[in-house]
Amino acid sequence: MRVQIYMGGFRYIRKSGIGRAILHQTRSLEAAGIETTNSWWKPADIIHINTIFPDSVIASRIAKMQGKSVVYYAHSTEEDFRNSFKGSNWLAPFFKRWIQFCYNLGDIIITPTEYSKSLLRKYGIDKQIYPISNGIDIYFFLPNDKKKQSFRQKYGIAEGTPVIISAGHFIARKGIIEFADLARQMPNAEFMWFGNTNLSIVPQAVRDVVENPPKNLHFPGFVTPNELRDAYCGADVFAFMTHEETEGIVVLEALACGISVVVRDIPVYDHWLEADVHVCKAKTTEEFKEKIESILRGEKLQLRENGLKIARQRSMKEIGLKLKAIYEKEGFVK
Repeated sequence: MRVQIYMGGFRYIRKSGIGRAILHQTRSLEAAGIETTNSWWKPADIIHINTIFPDSVIASRIAKMQGKSVVYYAHSTEEDFRNSFKGSNWLAPFFKRWIQFCYNLGDIIITPTEYSKSLLRKYGIDKQIYPISNGIDIYFFLPNDKKKQSFRQKYGIAEGTPVIISAGHFIARKGIIEFADLARQMPNAEFMWFGNTNLSIVPQAVRDVVENPPKNLHFPGFVTPNELRDAYCGADVFAFMTHEETEGIVVLEALACGISVVVRDIPVYDHWLEADVHVCKAKTTEEFKEKIESILRGEKLQLRENGLKIARQRSMKEIGLKLKAIYEKEGFVK
């Protein structure tokens, strides 16, 4: 079995969760003993398409003419397109129709969670849909106490000062405005948001947060995977205040590094993250503050070990084996 990973438009999304998901697929399949290629010139049984650009449509047509089975990854939904960039809410209904068209080009569809699968069903998509996590490299993202000191030294954080981090694009949906409000309510802690977005394409409210943040909120920008891993290992809490996700790879990364995680109580986390077992869940900024303070007091020690178990269940090899089983079941191997 050989799988082609379509890389068209990768340079535009390489810093996003979709970009990381594409890289994860290659590693997952190879961990399960499945050969992969990025080339059109090598024979392949299956093609993975992750993007919804016009060239992706062309790629799916060409692949079918070549006799390949098309696996379309549904990373995006109308719901997570809203409240992102300028004009996104106005464009959202058109975006929905476009992704319906794209996803229906697949012989099957893979989407990260049961929640995102349920959204696709509501769109009227009747193709076979498999909920499979994007996975996590548990040999790269793993607990390392030595990283805590080096992380704090790098950013000049005094010993004993609580550190709360988050990661993502500078968009309202990700909860960046609420993250700034949280920082204002906790002046004795340091807050860091890893990621970057061109401020010319985001609403003024988001731009104001980035350009005039509270004194204890810092924006290191887009950092390397090594630097982000060190931040997970060095911080006290990962606060993911997003309002909508199909999974959230950064949550898996944080769990794999053994940091206590607080997520917004939204449907995507209903089926696999149990409140006060694997993570803490909060609905309001005040609840985020309460949960974080309880973690800092040492009242949620179970989160780290239980979170690690969730991450390990979604290792590259586990995901690769699930994909292999699906492709054999669907008869994609010639």
